Amino acid sequence: MKKLLVALCLFYFCCPIFVPVLQAKDAQTIKQDMMNRLPRINELKKQGKIGENHNGFLALVQKNLGAADQAFLEAENADRKAVYEAIAKQQGTSSELVGQLRAKKIYEHANSGEFLMKEDGSWAQK
Repeated sequence: MKKLLVALCLFYFCCPIFVPVLQAKDAQTIKQDMMNRLPRINELKKQGKIGENHNGFLALVQKNLGAADQAFLEAENADRKAVYEAIAKQQGTSSELVGQLRAKKIYEHANSGEFLMKEDGSWAQK
């Protein structure tokens, strides 16, 4: 019983150290998650609810996005941030620059009618 109590105490106090390792997603998981979200992203863009900002992230165009879609948007942006940070580390640059360069590519390939955020924060449709 004493060994079990000691083991539980060690787990309780050591767990916070391992949580980031357990929560970290690998590149393949991020890629798959992003691919799985793409149809919904395209649907929300088509509805004019979200758009692409000038930093390579999704942003709200309309303020009335439901809680599930808001969580969906946040998950996509978190994965994009992780990708930008990994590329930046590999290239020896900043994740902000990687995101801005990605935003330019996204703008080039955006569909007609999609909302794109200008550098001044205003929205324009392609």
